[in-house]
Amino acid sequence: MSDECRVCLLGLIFLSSLLTGISGVDETHVFISSGENVSLPCNNALHDCNSTTWNYNGFIDSATVELIGLGIKKKDTESHERLSLGSDCSLNIRNISTEDYGYYTCQQYLNGQRLKADARVFLHVLHVSSSQTEISAGLSVTLFCQLYSYPRVSCDDSVGSERIQLFWVNQTGVKLTRSDSRYQISSSSGHCIITLNTTLLNEDHNREWRCEVTQRDQVKTSVTYTVKSSAQSDSTTSVIPVHNTHSQDPSTTNTHTTKGTSSVSSSQQLSDTVFFLNQSLDIMNSSLKTLRDGVQNH
Repeated sequence: MSDECRVCLLGLIFLSSLLTGISGVDETHVFISSGENVSLPCNNALHDCNSTTWNYNGFIDSATVELIGLGIKKKDTESHERLSLGSDCSLNIRNISTEDYGYYTCQQYLNGQRLKADARVFLHVLHVSSSQTEISAGLSVTLFCQLYSYPRVSCDDSVGSERIQLFWVNQTGVKLTRSDSRYQISSSSGHCIITLNTTLLNEDHNREWRCEVTQRDQVKTSVTYTVKSSAQSDSTTSVIPVHNTHSQDPSTTNTHTTKGTSSVSSSQQLSDTVFFLNQSLDIMNSSLKTLRDGVQNH
């Protein structure tokens, strides 16, 4: 085989590996409760975070906000005080709020050229609120549990393949259902909201209700509400949220990774493909030119 053929073959192998990497876009889904701290992984990081850029989009078609540029935190963003870059180029966010949901993109740049395919992290934020904070026994209270996520996510088990669901459970871990006469459970699957309405009793002191989000029947994160009386003899109670981001199943975590292209827009994927094709062709042309120059010199 001639040297020129060997160069062409190596170029084709390199091109094939790039295209394979593009077609298998890596997506990470992170579930977290509001008020918690989170670390978003950068799955395309190089050895040096000086090449790392993190961008944020509240939803698929929203304007892109640059949070980290070439390893340096941007100070003109609303959340900059809560952000930091980890030693592994992960994006650390403190005190998560419902406004932080959306998707985050980690990119790598070297000498102005973008390297590798984008690594996307979809952040889902679970939040629970109460209709009242100070209530008396005998009065009703409604707890609202919502999963803030990007628009295409549905909590309807019959829609999509993510199988994301919300549940209310009691302090023993038993799911509360509409068949329980004490509780009124209602949900809006399209917006990922589930509510619990009940009338508080005197014996509800220290009682817990927990909202859980599951994906494919695995608990991803949860928020616990505990009823606390100001005094045992006082009928006034307050509903205090206690965040719990640990799964009931030790084998599961708050981070779930899927492979595929379902969440990547076709225009973005086409742009990535064209970019890496051009990079590969430039390398092949440069190698062929070097080979021809060598042959002519001989």
